Amino acid sequence: MLTRLIIFIGLLGSASILHAQSEPTASRLGDLKIGGGLSVANSDYGGQYTGGSAYFDFDFLPHIGLEGQFHFVKDSSDLYEKTYEVGGRYYRIHRKFAPYAKVMYGRGVFNFPLLPNGSRANLAYNLMAVGAGVDYRVKPWLYVRVDGEYQNWFGFENSSLSPAIFTVGAAYRFKAR
Repeated sequence: MLTRLIIFIGLLGSASILHAQSEPTASRLGDLKIGGGLSVANSDYGGQYTGGSAYFDFDFLPHIGLEGQFHFVKDSSDLYEKTYEVGGRYYRIHRKFAPYAKVMYGRGVFNFPLLPNGSRANLAYNLMAVGAGVDYRVKPWLYVRVDGEYQNWFGFENSSLSPAIFTVGAAYRFKAR
């Protein structure tokens, strides 16, 4: 009788620890990735630029997310292009690969060459960008990325500036709850 009482009390005590129901899987807010990379831009003003980028992805629905990106690329004569962009992205997951496409809007700053009086012109323009790439999951918390992007800067020097930017980078993934 004492043995049954001890077992009964033990089961009651462990019932609060054990869960008969599984945890909900669709209750999280989304996934956040923050990363950076090395970028190469082919610009129609000055040729090839190299530099870096930083980005974030926040995926809040299956296959739909938000991306923000910053690029800073320059050439050897201190001409540079700096962009800040945000927009939507559509992605699919296939095993460890997550290919995506994105459409973004932002602001670009262009540093013109040295003027005859020794000063530099530094002007900002609105821009649209489209791009595509693929993220590869190395670990559950580490992704590497290959990204291509085409930008169109509005009102640049009586025409437009349209650099193509290629980026290779890596990101850390946070699981939001």
